[in-house]
Amino acid sequence: MTRSAVLAVALVPFLLAACADVASDAGDAGARATISGSTLAGRIEAGDAPVVLDVRTPAEFAQGHVPGAVNIPYDQLSTRLGELPAGASDEVVVHCQRGGRAAKAETVLHEAGYENVRDLDGHWQAWEAAGLPVEK
Repeated sequence: MTRSAVLAVALVPFLLAACADVASDAGDAGARATISGSTLAGRIEAGDAPVVLDVRTPAEFAQGHVPGAVNIPYDQLSTRLGELPAGASDEVVVHCQRGGRAAKAETVLHEAGYENVRDLDGHWQAWEAAGLPVEK
């Protein structure tokens, strides 16, 4: 074996470990903190609810929403952050119908310095299917 081949073989474990660390960090960056519907409903009932941000359209919101939720459509959030009754360190639970709009809203919140943003597991679709309380 040539000296170059020996060196290449010796470096493989280190290169694989470095790639694994980068992949792990990338996976963590995409991970979102979540809360289950049943946990959120329990906290609402107990009077210990976080700010619930519904980023669906006003028409969707009017058809039914999580009790006490604030409605700011995802595409208006960046210009309406002042309407959010939460500080940067307060817990905010974001949801939409299925998750796509909430992910965009969560990015806006993180970029604005909100540190405790959570995603509602299953979003409105799961909340409604589970028969959890609905406000109209």
